[in-house]
Amino acid sequence: MTYECLLYEVKEGVASITLNRPEVFNAFNDQQSYDLQDALKQVARDEGVRVVVLTGAGKAFCSGQDLKAIAQAGKRDLSESLEKRYNPIIRAMRNLPKPVICKLNGVAAGAGCSLALACDMIIASAEASMVEVFVQVGLVPDSGSSFFLPRLVGSLKAFELSTLGSKVKADEALQLGLVNKVVAPAALDAEVNKLAAYYAAAPTKAIALTKKLLNRSFSSTLDEMLEYEAQCQKIAGNTNDHKEGVAAFIEKRKPDFHGS
Repeated sequence: MTYECLLYEVKEGVASITLNRPEVFNAFNDQQSYDLQDALKQVARDEGVRVVVLTGAGKAFCSGQDLKAIAQAGKRDLSESLEKRYNPIIRAMRNLPKPVICKLNGVAAGAGCSLALACDMIIASAEASMVEVFVQVGLVPDSGSSFFLPRLVGSLKAFELSTLGSKVKADEALQLGLVNKVVAPAALDAEVNKLAAYYAAAPTKAIALTKKLLNRSFSSTLDEMLEYEAQCQKIAGNTNDHKEGVAAFIEKRKPDFHGS
């Protein structure tokens, strides 16, 4: 696929999506948001894709909304902009039945921070940072930050980060539970490629069901989760990958999962 504001590549079960407006630190204009929406639809439809890697071109991951583009567009309804541009992206990522890895190569600010937090795993460069910058322009957190942030760091820290607009460097982000791992910048590609290769060879349907379970746990009781676990386990138990996993265990070999 060819996009105006994205780079999109599929190789060996891994879809790499790169935000590609490096001259503005990959800030979102309308086109980039619609490109990303479409790329996520392509990923969902492509049965050959078993994992997604999301990153940014150049020095940044994503600096959020392109404020110059907004100013040039004149007065607009920000609620309508969220519903048309950002919210479909966050929903698509969370509902995608495949893991999404954020390769956090640089700053993730505002909606860019929300985008990173919506991923299933975040591997960060030691030079990366995250900042809920909304308050600095008189706005509130959006694109899912108000949902993900307090669940990751607790309500007190979430309030602090959201209202002070403090930059969180990679090492602190790791301590707070905002990212999974921090590596040297030169090692970022190799670390993410290793993780992506694992998921590309993993039992994709089981992982998709696990993602559904964890998403639902935020708003469910224990009894509801026990019931949903049973439903999902029934589905997983009927997959070819489950049969292969059992056979590999009995035969004392590495399983050869195909995501089906």
